[in-house]
Amino acid sequence: MVVSALVLNFIPDRQKALADMKRVARPGAIVGFYVWDYPGGGIEFMRAFWNVATALDPKALDLTEGRRFPFCTGDQLTAMAEEAGLASVECRKIEVATVFADFEDYWRPFTLGTGPAPGYCTSLNPQAQQRLKVRL
Repeated sequence: MVVSALVLNFIPDRQKALADMKRVARPGAIVGFYVWDYPGGGIEFMRAFWNVATALDPKALDLTEGRRFPFCTGDQLTAMAEEAGLASVECRKIEVATVFADFEDYWRPFTLGTGPAPGYCTSLNPQAQQRLKVRL
């Protein structure tokens, strides 16, 4: 089995990456990959963050994952896999509930700076960051 977990959208040449996954797989092996369904609103807590961020700062829209990764849909991912020569392509949704102990449990990762949303959050001045937190 060859699997790519939550990384394909960050690879510039996705077709080459999928073709390489196929190349290194033994005959009959499973090649799998998964990404968040950003365009379909797949990560609800991230969508909430970006909805508030873009309401406060319309320029933040270009940083949203839905804008940056519009191909992360079932149809487009299936097409990419087929174009890479993968056979018997299936696309399935995986849904997992994300439960936070409280608001601080939700908010803290946005203050750590790793990833698009946290990077945006930490780039804000303290007053703008506080406005974002209060609106969330």
